[in-house]
Amino acid sequence: MKAVIKTGGKQYYVSEGDVIYVEKLDGEAGDKVIFNEVLMCDNKVGNPYLKGASVEGEIVKNGKGKKIRIFTYKSKDRSNRRTMGHRQPYTKVEIKSIKG
Repeated sequence: MKAVIKTGGKQYYVSEGDVIYVEKLDGEAGDKVIFNEVLMCDNKVGNPYLKGASVEGEIVKNGKGKKIRIFTYKSKDRSNRRTMGHRQPYTKVEIKSIKG
């Protein structure tokens, strides 16, 4: 069974047993997570969400992504140069079951 879920402002195409990386969710490793915003399950399409459909997963771990470096400057002005970095937090989720 396959489904399209929405979490963290993004959509994910999942099936049972998949491991996905989503925006950081509240919870520790081993906690259960239920995604109720199901857009599609097999060939059934909701408007915008399917009623009564849900996807259950388990949090594997929370972490941070690779660091990206950002350099900002203004041309012809030596005083406005700076380097910044950012690491996006994520949650690794394993999909256990799809009910639809």
